[in-house]
Amino acid sequence: MHGTLITMIIIIATVLVYLGMYLFYRRFPQPYFLPVFTSTIVIIFFLKTAGIPYEVYMTGGQWLHHLLGPAVVAFAYPLYKQRETILKHIRPILSGVIAGFLTGIVTVLLFSKLLAVPKEILLSLIPKSLTTPIAIEVSAQIEGLPSLTAAFVIIAGLTGAIFGPLIFKWFRIRSTLGTGVAFGSASHAIGTSKAFEYGPLAGSLSSLSMTLSGIIGPVVCVILFKLFLE
Repeated sequence: MHGTLITMIIIIATVLVYLGMYLFYRRFPQPYFLPVFTSTIVIIFFLKTAGIPYEVYMTGGQWLHHLLGPAVVAFAYPLYKQRETILKHIRPILSGVIAGFLTGIVTVLLFSKLLAVPKEILLSLIPKSLTTPIAIEVSAQIEGLPSLTAAFVIIAGLTGAIFGPLIFKWFRIRSTLGTGVAFGSASHAIGTSKAFEYGPLAGSLSSLSMTLSGIIGPVVCVILFKLFLE
């Protein structure tokens, strides 16, 4: 009974923190006030201040974590609604997804070489542009650290969602197709949630790009590992 109560309190508290940060973001819609980012900071600060171990928090947090899969699948609905427009532009979408994913891998390899990153961390970094459930499985297959990969995936999602709008502004990128594909191929689910702020089409394109990355990415990662990193 005591454990069940703690679990319920953690779930309710996490949801309330997110809702509070979401309302704050609606009032001050700056990229660095993204609810996922600010909620994470608030929860970490609270856990550290209260001295609550991560394992205790995850007794409730795991139930929210399990909703990640259904949440990703739910993106299929707006994707279906925009199917005609997506099929019309399927070639540039595929090109953008492939270019985005390969760029992510190449930059990881280059910076890892320059900074002499240990091989185990490098292998954990490679799947960072895939959505969490897929990235964790790929990391395990190529001998990375799945828990570390999950952290890198979150960082990739947050940085893309926060800095993406600034990059679009600096380079004057106004294309719905370009923004949608960029968010989905680089920042997966977190980026897709940001893409929906640009409209249903951008969000659907981001969802499709995230899905295509999830199909293409594991194959590329495993081939790369077998050829060069094993």
